[in-house]
Amino acid sequence: MPRPLRIVELSGTVSAAACGRLFAGLGHEVVLCEPPSGHPLRAREFTFTALSAGKLSRVLQPGDDPQAWQDLLARADVLITDWTPSAAEAASISPDHLRTRFPHLVVVSLTPFGLTGDLTEMPGDSLLAEAYGGLANMIGNPGERPLSLGGEQAAHAAAFVGLYGAMLAVRRRETTRLGDCVEVALSDVAAYMDWKSDITLGLGGPVPVRSGASRGTWRVVPAKDGWIGVIFLPHQWSALVELIGDKRLADPGLCDPLQRAERAEEWWPVVAEAIAHRETAEVYASAQQLGLPFGYACTAHDLLVNEQLNARGFVLPTERRRRDAPVVTLPVPLGEPEGPPARRPRLGEHHGVLAAANRAPARVDDRGDVRVSDGPLTGLVVVDFGTITAGAATSRLLADYGATVIKIESRSHPDGFRHWVMPGSTPPADPAHWASPMFDSNNVGKIGLCLDLKTEGGRRFAHRLIRRADVLVENFRPGVTSRMGIDYQTVRQLNPDLIYLSLSSQGSSGPESRYSSYGSTLDLLSGLAAVTGYRDGPPLWSSGDVNYPDQVVSLLGAALVAHSVVTGQRGVHLDVSQREVVAWTLADQWARYAWTGQAATPRGNRRPGTTPHDTYPTADKDGWVAIACSAAEHRDALAALIPELPAQAPEQWWWDHQDHVDALVTDWTAQHPRAEAVALLQQAGVPAVAVNTAADRAADERYLRRRVRLVAPGGRRLKGFPLLLHGYRPPTPAAAPALGEDASDWDDAAISAFLKQTLHPDAAAPLPFDHRPFDA
Repeated sequence: MPRPLRIVELSGTVSAAACGRLFAGLGHEVVLCEPPSGHPLRAREFTFTALSAGKLSRVLQPGDDPQAWQDLLARADVLITDWTPSAAEAASISPDHLRTRFPHLVVVSLTPFGLTGDLTEMPGDSLLAEAYGGLANMIGNPGERPLSLGGEQAAHAAAFVGLYGAMLAVRRRETTRLGDCVEVALSDVAAYMDWKSDITLGLGGPVPVRSGASRGTWRVVPAKDGWIGVIFLPHQWSALVELIGDKRLADPGLCDPLQRAERAEEWWPVVAEAIAHRETAEVYASAQQLGLPFGYACTAHDLLVNEQLNARGFVLPTERRRRDAPVVTLPVPLGEPEGPPARRPRLGEHHGVLAAANRAPARVDDRGDVRVSDGPLTGLVVVDFGTITAGAATSRLLADYGATVIKIESRSHPDGFRHWVMPGSTPPADPAHWASPMFDSNNVGKIGLCLDLKTEGGRRFAHRLIRRADVLVENFRPGVTSRMGIDYQTVRQLNPDLIYLSLSSQGSSGPESRYSSYGSTLDLLSGLAAVTGYRDGPPLWSSGDVNYPDQVVSLLGAALVAHSVVTGQRGVHLDVSQREVVAWTLADQWARYAWTGQAATPRGNRRPGTTPHDTYPTADKDGWVAIACSAAEHRDALAALIPELPAQAPEQWWWDHQDHVDALVTDWTAQHPRAEAVALLQQAGVPAVAVNTAADRAADERYLRRRVRLVAPGGRRLKGFPLLLHGYRPPTPAAAPALGEDASDWDDAAISAFLKQTLHPDAAAPLPFDHRPFDA
């Protein structure tokens, strides 16, 4: 890899630590600046190990040694920080101050609620971010308390966004010679993840709420030794009947999806009864052999012994494990090399080791005539074979920041989201020229091209385009690209410099690599479902209404492409396993099991080191408030509001009496409307926010102002942007492309004209595709 970047990390939370860990795993020098007492996460051994491995530790804070701090930042490319605006201003590390003193520096700010607004100084974690952003409203069972996803998912998703934003800013610095501030709010990222709810609400449907895992079209049912996710599309009913093998499902009436939906409580017990007598491994393998995207709720033990994860090297073999290093690798291809695993640093062990050389100048690519006002990825050409969410959302992110993205579809097999019917949307009698709002959100800003890669003409056109491209994105099952003639081995002969991003379910190798999945499948296979849920209850997934794994994978996919562009890693195959991406967010829990035998299980919203930490009902119908007390002063403030709670009680008392505390807090919150409860808690100094819904987001100008959501003509709502670049505002994206005529039989002159007009948009001739902008 060309010159590694130098990263300075000034953190105390999971989000910033995870972002720094990604940089370290990608081969960059990350200097972790710790206070004399050590990083706060050192109190959580396995979490600190998972997120600090490969970093250098230096005992240094901004106010301790001004000259040393100045020297460090003068040589740095990126500063990762989670300090609040007031703390940053007091320490002279606010974005404005740093822009003046270190104009080259890229600052990545990762905070719960951003750098502007009423909540900037409130401490928070993933629970508060997911509650305020509205994601928690979608997780859990109907009528029961909203849940945070297992682990710290908003924090890890924000870390991926931080990596992407940093790469955009470094790339743009090549042109402007100036750094930038990348502002990432965990609550914005959580809202971005819940974009489907915004669309549903905008179509006139009811306010979306959590649906659980025991109702609806897809369900989680108990097996003999665990839990199975029954996941299938309407056309796969016959395969499900074959898998279950019960003649009661052979009723001809059940072949009709409408009848099947009306008679769900008649046939679901038949499915559940059959699976209850079978083992998860057998059901999973049998279903996948029939093409059914089933999954099973993997536990920590399941993941550590899984043949697929071991074959790909994601799980370290027992003989290579050490307690001061993670037991799983990062899900980033071309990252850490073979050899001893990266370990966590001892406090201050690199104090006198840091190189004193001046910071190397930023590498500058020959990008032609690029204006300062252009997007960071201007000039990048992306051939997009991505579909549904994981692939299509990745290329949407690249298009958002200047890349020319050419979406390839077949008229006979278009993107599955193009004609996805949602509640409130009615496709016309002839759906050929109609696109679902689901399709729009992942495909605005792209150029559309129809090719049939089963024909010689279609492949010839695709190959000519690939020769001119910088990036190819695909999320097919392994083997599909070979049949289409666009597999990595083929295209590398066409374009040795191409960055080839594969986002398959489980990676391109291993015994389960050809298995299929949806986001709900990956909720289960990654281990996330097994640690999400109510205490002592069954596993829960994010559901098809959210499909969290698809969303988070797209963030990392875009970041890895941008990273390869910035660092000059051309001619690479970025083979990303969606399962591994989500599983890595729980790396500390897998390590805890490996070394202590303690397996993580669903525990509601309770988390170590923070109590009380939960959602509580308010006096309004379906109103909830989230509370997260991470310090003694927070608990004392809560006790001042609720006299039955003890003042000045040690943390252990609160931890030992959580049920009693939750009952008292519930009694108090239930007496107040949500807005009043939140106001009283915040005024007292208790970290608390409302559990918002999509309707709350729609009424909050914050999300339009920060462009987390966009509004197209006619009021159609679209997914917006997950980050803010202070020095660059991406333009409003053009409308998603319509499904045009098949171009597979164009002659050479037509192909050349298309390539010229597409890759040189200033050409006078009109473009042969629908590329109209809309107003935000």
